[in-house]
Formats: sequence, structure tokens, C-alpha cells
Amino acid sequence: MQAKALAGGAVLGAALVVAGGLIAQGPPPVSPSVQGRVLNANGQPVAGATVSLGRVGTPQAILFITSADGAYSFSGLEPGADYELKAGLEGLASRAKPVRVSNGAEKITADLILIPPIQFQDASLRSGLNFVLENGAKGHFFQPEIMLGGVAALDFNNDGCMDIFFANGAELPSANKTGPQFYNRLYRNNCDGTFTDVTAQAGLAGEGYSMGVAAADYDNDGFVDLFVTGLKQNTLYRNRGDGTFEDVTQKSGLAASDRNYGAMWSVSAGWFDYDNDGYLDLFVSSYVDWTPGADHCWIEGGQPFYCHPRVYRPLPNRLFHNNHDGTFTDVSKSSGIASSLGKAMGVAFGDFNGDGLPDVFVTNDSIPNFLFENLGNGKFREVALERGVAYAVHGNAIAGMGADFRDFDDDGLEDIVLDGMYFDTFPLYRNLGKPKYFTDETVSSGLAAATHELTAWGLGLFDFDNDGHKDLFVAASHFTGSGPRGRSDAALPNHVLRNLGNRWFEDVSALAGSDFQIPGMHHGATFADFDNDGRIDVVVTSIHSYAKLLRNVSLDPGHWLALRLVGTRSNRDGLGARVRLTLPSGAVEYNHATTAVGYASSSEPLVRFGLGPYEQAKEIQIRWPSGRVQVLKAIGGDRVLTVKEPPN
Repeated sequence: MQAKALAGGAVLGAALVVAGGLIAQGPPPVSPSVQGRVLNANGQPVAGATVSLGRVGTPQAILFITSADGAYSFSGLEPGADYELKAGLEGLASRAKPVRVSNGAEKITADLILIPPIQFQDASLRSGLNFVLENGAKGHFFQPEIMLGGVAALDFNNDGCMDIFFANGAELPSANKTGPQFYNRLYRNNCDGTFTDVTAQAGLAGEGYSMGVAAADYDNDGFVDLFVTGLKQNTLYRNRGDGTFEDVTQKSGLAASDRNYGAMWSVSAGWFDYDNDGYLDLFVSSYVDWTPGADHCWIEGGQPFYCHPRVYRPLPNRLFHNNHDGTFTDVSKSSGIASSLGKAMGVAFGDFNGDGLPDVFVTNDSIPNFLFENLGNGKFREVALERGVAYAVHGNAIAGMGADFRDFDDDGLEDIVLDGMYFDTFPLYRNLGKPKYFTDETVSSGLAAATHELTAWGLGLFDFDNDGHKDLFVAASHFTGSGPRGRSDAALPNHVLRNLGNRWFEDVSALAGSDFQIPGMHHGATFADFDNDGRIDVVVTSIHSYAKLLRNVSLDPGHWLALRLVGTRSNRDGLGARVRLTLPSGAVEYNHATTAVGYASSSEPLVRFGLGPYEQAKEIQIRWPSGRVQVLKAIGGDRVLTVKEPPN
């Protein structure tokens, strides 16, 4: 692509398709135009920047490459049409500007400033967040040591500020929390940028070797509850509403062991209303059949090392139906969930076929993934292979870790992304709808190149710069003694990949701030706006070191809107509700309510949208799990809006 070919200005009326965009050809006619310069943060012109002008509602854009003076120009704009103008260069990006000309002679001048689009700052220690994830490792290479690390964002006291719960390990092989260093921890958000450890008051120190956590209001009393997974011991904590929690595992019916497999090792869990009866049901992922003393594996040289998952027997996942009275019934077998034996890690929920019934995606460790299609009437069918999400693009099963089940390209169809180990690459399955549904776009999206040498655990699709496109965050680390270069250092920096809005992700990790470059043994990740400034933050756990509160400090972000859903006929949290937001330009975004995000972790239940340059949403349509459809018009942005499900 030669800059000199564009010297006369980009003309919309005569364009040539090149590499997915449009490059202008021919002399510019006298017509409406937009022009300006691309500048860096210091006001200096930027050469070689790509400026794009796209008409809203169309997949293509006109491109212009700036020369030494940073100047660009486009002519041939259609009066009354909406366009979006932006620029980028090597990860730097300008904020999008809406463009509309009203008549045939109008000329618009707009300078574009290139800045790092997404930046984070570690605010953990100065905020009072001093949690350290302890795995009990003492050189014996017990398998649970590399599997823990779940974390949850929840507002347990309903003060409008998201609190944080950490699941923690224990001594091994006893799996006993022998001291406070192994306690699970609850930190109350003081709504001023600081947190207070309230574990003791809340009664949440826990027992056993904890793995993950799922947060939601299972009894519809208005207070969020906690389910903590662990090594052959799970715990359900009911929020009493006075700052304390009650262990109701026994009375709820969730303490019973499986008749064939006994007490199982659970990693992740998630709340969803699979039968849309207004009460949240519980899905629990089961890993492998592990017992102390079963780890007898070595690497070259005869040194002991962690066993490959193939050494262990697979287990069935579990599904518990909410009986509306505080108790649950194990429907794993009758539903068909238990028919598929796996080595499950992450779990995520979505409605891939749009039938109004939530489906379940489960990542497996080194065996094919599961996709449980909800057939209704309490039945599920495992369809991962026929729907194209069982294997990666190279034809192999990967060491699946975390997952998110979300519409990354805003076409109204929910997609799936997951992470794994180095050389796996992190699969992105794009939902095309009927008949096949999913196609692997790991390579064409840029994820294959960006993740080839990464190992990651937690992940999430969230719009970190509020430009209207969901970006991808992954909590990265190899496990001790592993790596693409042999027995390398396992600690890695986290990674963030920016969604450019054209089904391509750009790795902008190197521009995300100095704190973001610090490596760690990162595992679980939870996503929420902890300081209520409209930018999504991340809390990441790290083995043997302090958890990181990565405060989103991205410069000049777009406008935003978050919905706090309150179900009446649907479950109170509104989990499973699907939301379509229309911008004033006519562009459409999709999202849905869920807390099951990533690996062994739980994120805020709010449904968020980046509005880009627009201060309001033209329309919001909410499809509640009950089937009700609610429409809101002309909704102002930059706020959290509480929406209650209508009675009729």
C-alpha cells in the first residue's frame, strides 16, 4: 500500500477493495469532505498512521495512510449519512469520531490524537487489598497446587460498590486450612478506593482446599450468595443480609457425594436458570479423580513433576435444580449432563441457537470441550463436535482453562472464546447461526499469533476502552517448570487484546502501562468497575504473591452504560437476560447477564456497553429469561441504570 497513491485525498466515490478495507483511487470531486491531521500525545504529526472512515452499518471502510505532515483527507461523503472516523498505528489509537455532513459543500476538520487505547495501574496494596494465594506446595508436585485461584466480584452489602472474595488453598496432602494464610478472604469495598478485610465478621474463612467461586442470589432475597468449589468439598454460603454468611451446604442438599464417584474435585461453578422458572440452578465442573499419593510422574533426568491429565480418570459434571425452598435436587443424570465424562475446568453460559434456553460450554483439560445444548424439559445433549467447538483449528484437543460465551462481533449470535497452554493457541469460535453454528476464527482474528506461546487461566470479553467493541483480557502464567522454551520461568505478564471492530484483535499489552508488564503466577480473574468510574477493572490472583487490582486508567475512554437488572418473574439477578442496544448512529451492540466468566471465577452481574462518542443509547431491548421483552428509549449514558422486569 503506497502513501503516494493517496496523495490526492481518499475519495469515497471510486474505491478499490484491498485487504478487507477500501483504498481510494482517482481524482477527488467537489463534494462534502473531512480532513485533518493525526497527532501524537505531544501534538506532533504522525506519519504512517492508518485513518479509516467507515459508513455506519457497513462492514468496509475507506483507508488513508498519512505522510510526514500527518495530514489526511476524505471527500465524496453522502449528505445525511453517518460515518465513523478513527486512526491507528502500532497499537496506538484515536478515539472514534462520528461524522455527518448536512449539505454538498460542507467541509469538516477533525484532528485525531493517538494514545494507548487501554491502560491499567496496579492499585492493590495502596487500596488495602493484601491477599496472597497459597497453594500449599512443598516440592511434592501435588496436582491441586497448579489448579486453584478463583476470585469473585460481588456487592454483598448492596451499597453499590463491588466487593471481592478470594478462594484459597490449604496444606497438602491433608487439604486442611491449618492457618490464616490459607483462609478464603472477603474484602469489603469502602467506596473510597480502599478495601477492608471482613472475612472473620462474615464467617467466610472456609474449610478444605478451595478452588473457585460462583456468586449470585440463588434464593431471590436480594442478597448475593456464594458457592465455593474445592478439592472434594464444596460449600454454599447464604447471605443473611447483615454482613454475615451461613453455611447451608448440608441443609440445601449440596453436600451429598455422587453415588458412583464419591466426593469429587470441583474447579468451576456457575449459576444459571436452565428451565427459566425464576430460580437459579447450579452447574459444577468436575476435574479428575485425584487422591494423595497418586502423583508419581517424572520428567527427563528423573525429577518428579506434575502429571499429565491423561494419568487421571475423568469425572461427570453436576447439575443441581433449585427447588425454590432453599434446597437443590441433583439432576445430573436425568438431565443428561452426567453422561459425558470429562476433565472440566471452566464453565460459561449462553444461548447459541437463540431458542431462549441457556446452553452450557465447558472447557476440558486435554480432551475435547463440551457444549451442552438445552433441549428444554430438563434435558441436555452434548453437541460440541457437531457444532464445531470440541477441538482447536489444528484438530487437537487443548488444555482448556477459562471461557467466555459472548457476542464479540455484535451480530446477535453468541460466540465462544477460551484459553489454554502454550502452542495450543486460544480458540475463538464465531457463531454463524444455522445450520452448523460455529466456525473457528482463531487465525483470522489474530488470536493464533498473539497467544501461540502463552498459557492463561482467567479471561473475559469486556469493553475496556468503551469504544463499543469487546476486548479480550487473559490472566497469564505457565505452571512451575513449564514453558515453550523448556523449563522456563513460569511467571508471565497478563495480556490484553483490543477488538478493532472488524473481527480482529490487536495485542496492546505492551502499551497497557508499566504495572501491566510485571510478570506473575496469574490464575483467576474477575471483572467489575470497582471504583465506579465507568471503566472495567480487573482483579487477578497470583500464586505466592499479592493479588493485583488492575485499575483501568485508560485515557479519554468512550461513554458507557451499565444495566443492573432486577427480575420479578425471572430470577432476581436477571441472569440469562439478553440485551440489544442501539446507538444514535444505528449501530447495534449485544450483551447478556452472567457472572460465570473465565476460570473458577465470578464477575459482576451488570450488563455493560461502551457507547463510544455517543452520550446516550437510542434504544435498549431486554429479553428477560421469563420471555418478557422490555424496550427503553433515549437512555442517557455514563451511569448505572437499574431496570426492573415489568409485571406483564
